[in-house]
Amino acid sequence: MNARIAPAPSPLALARPELLELQPYEHAPWEPALERLHANELPWRSDVDTTVAGLNRYPEPQPRALVDALASLYGIGAAQVLVGRGSDEAIDLVTRAFCRAGTDQVIVCPPTFGMYAVAARIQGAGVLRVPLDPQRGFALDERAVLERSAQHVKLVYVCSPNNPTGNPLQESVLLRLADALTGRALLVVDEAYLEFSGAPSLAPHVASRPHLVVLRTLSKAHGLAGARCGALIAAPEVVALLRKIIPPYALTQHTIESVLRALEPDQIAAARRRVALIRAERDRLSAALSACARVMRVYPSAANFVLAEFHDATQALACARHAGLIVRDVRSQPALARHLRITVGTPEQNARLVAALQR
Repeated sequence: MNARIAPAPSPLALARPELLELQPYEHAPWEPALERLHANELPWRSDVDTTVAGLNRYPEPQPRALVDALASLYGIGAAQVLVGRGSDEAIDLVTRAFCRAGTDQVIVCPPTFGMYAVAARIQGAGVLRVPLDPQRGFALDERAVLERSAQHVKLVYVCSPNNPTGNPLQESVLLRLADALTGRALLVVDEAYLEFSGAPSLAPHVASRPHLVVLRTLSKAHGLAGARCGALIAAPEVVALLRKIIPPYALTQHTIESVLRALEPDQIAAARRRVALIRAERDRLSAALSACARVMRVYPSAANFVLAEFHDATQALACARHAGLIVRDVRSQPALARHLRITVGTPEQNARLVAALQR
């Protein structure tokens, strides 16, 4: 007789219990076939309003067309998608939903994106740090993460490709870690820069791993940083919980319409062409920086930026500013005492930066 496989525990067992009973705010019903006299809106449009739907009307909460478009883009089911204002809102929501102030903790793996720790501190959660290993190209220390994942650790945040180091984390390691954390904590994988790596997303694995959460954004590869739109991909029960606490009208009508246009097939194709150009320019920039006497090392990158170590980072910053350019000073992060993060720009911008460093 075959042994029966026990079902995976629900990730909601880790959520704040008071939120499971929370009655969410009841926004005005969305019934576009009817004329609206139920939401205290002005019946006339502003003279500066150029949207299709009208800015005098509240936008649809979790717009169905946008959710479907993102589900199609990422190859998942619509019930697994929560749309919000970039990855930042998703980080805030999942931290608030799973961490009790003064009790629970999150794990972050520096050097990495600072919002994971900031969101935890705002919530009153503790922050445990398991540094990436600079001797192994900033690889994730899987064993140390599991050793630190004690009773009150509810979330483990990782970024792949990582910001600011640019290296992708191994898919096999992340999936193994997600399995090991099942019933103990959620593994939140931030894939903000994934399109520049050519690697597959972990999003399809969410269906079989309910303790895995994947963050995606349209800010980078799709050139929509100002639109503020991203997606949290998770088990449907996690999405349903977060829908309780996300503001009812999180996305503006401008954003909804702009993003839907950007997700049309011709625009997706154009975005992919731009990503290919950035990847090629990234390689040229890395090679040019490596030839500069001021530069000690340029790290391999799978993102739209490169991390470089300088003999004198302060002087390098001044060179960039003299050329009318600003790059990111990341020297406050662990193991990056002489490092700067440089976003890949246009060929002209990249050439101007290199020329300034060579002078």
